[in-house]
Amino acid sequence: MSVIWWARRDLRLADNPALRAAAESGDVLAVFILDPQLLGSAPRPRDAWLAANVLDLDRQLDGRLCLKSGAPEQVLVELAERVGATEVHVARETTPFGRRRDTSVSAELAKIGVDWIETGSPYAVTPGRITKSDGSTYRVFTAFERAWRAHHWPRPAQLQTSPSWAKPPASAQSSPARSSLAGLAQRCGIALPPAGEGAARARWEHFLAHDLTGYAAGRDRADVDATSRISPYLKVGAIHPRTLLADLAAIAGQDAAKFISELAWRDFYADVLFHQPHSAHTDLTDALAHLTYAEPGGGFRAWQRGETGYPLVDAGMRQLLAEGWMHNRVRMVTASFLTKDLHIWWPHGARHFMNHLIDADSASNTHGWQWVAGTGTDAAPYFRVFNPTAQAQKFDPNGDYIRKYIPELRHLSGASAITPWKYPDGHTRGYPTTIVDHAEERNIALHRYRSRQDH
Repeated sequence: MSVIWWARRDLRLADNPALRAAAESGDVLAVFILDPQLLGSAPRPRDAWLAANVLDLDRQLDGRLCLKSGAPEQVLVELAERVGATEVHVARETTPFGRRRDTSVSAELAKIGVDWIETGSPYAVTPGRITKSDGSTYRVFTAFERAWRAHHWPRPAQLQTSPSWAKPPASAQSSPARSSLAGLAQRCGIALPPAGEGAARARWEHFLAHDLTGYAAGRDRADVDATSRISPYLKVGAIHPRTLLADLAAIAGQDAAKFISELAWRDFYADVLFHQPHSAHTDLTDALAHLTYAEPGGGFRAWQRGETGYPLVDAGMRQLLAEGWMHNRVRMVTASFLTKDLHIWWPHGARHFMNHLIDADSASNTHGWQWVAGTGTDAAPYFRVFNPTAQAQKFDPNGDYIRKYIPELRHLSGASAITPWKYPDGHTRGYPTTIVDHAEERNIALHRYRSRQDH
């Protein structure tokens, strides 16, 4: 009997419950579908990153990954009929788009008698599983994390036997999807990290051996490489959080505990989006309902380019454009600047991040932005406005991160790169002056929020 394993956000062979379930049912045809709805009009870093990881999975399978382009409903029905598949196995998708798509696909497969089987998800605990005793959902992270830890999570899924791989139809070998994926991986304009399951495992093992110690204290420092950089691999499922949690379970201390907490945040935001799908595009709460925002004009474009005149903000935005990644602390600072110094509604910034981050995850990105903006769950108080200069002094005290990404400030030594406006030669190499006065804009933001709170 033939079955289909449709790989989506689980581009790996190890610790893959959906693949294990498929392997236990019959000969497995591994399939990846390049869905035009998921691609940008121009090549985006996240599209290139996805493509690179798909091609690595195909390499692992010795070219036996059936690559197709088109609407999944049509592609899977056609493939199932051609190979006589009786089941389609997937990891459960919990985003609003993924749920709508899967409902449609499973309905079309049911019409031809093909079973749709969901096993596992991209999360340690599948969104929707953790609820309060009265059945309601969590809106505060600390309470969710306690319940999440008490719930526990499965051990990594082990294949009982090696899958019997079905050979893809001959047409799949010359499919336009293969050349499209190769083109995406090459044309994004940035240097991607090594892709694939092996690279994910190597990245994780390097972090455990060299960077986990001191993580709790150093993770907010922008000027040192103290984070795991595992988020791009989690995004495409080249490694699963269960694998990380299993490794961390044997490690005592605050550093491992802090990293586990970060994985809980990832699950929490996915859970919130699952229960509140509207929050993907608009405010989760009405705390700032009817607040008016500035249109994204010249200030927005300066923010996008990293030309605001505030070095930490600009370094972060330039890192995003150059690498498709940004340090998490700097993500918060840049988001605060857009929403509270430029008074622009958070979805504009969230969309820009989604277009450029290789680890772009709709739940984490959206709710990270809402946390800063004051519209989400566990939101930062409206009066918390990140001071970009103070943040640089605390988390990039010698200006090393700033100089790395802003060549116009490399002539300024030490902490002087944080405040170039204080030095006669601070702007002689083309670095822009500040586009707004932070102190003034902070006061304006607080007045706007307080006025809204009084209504």
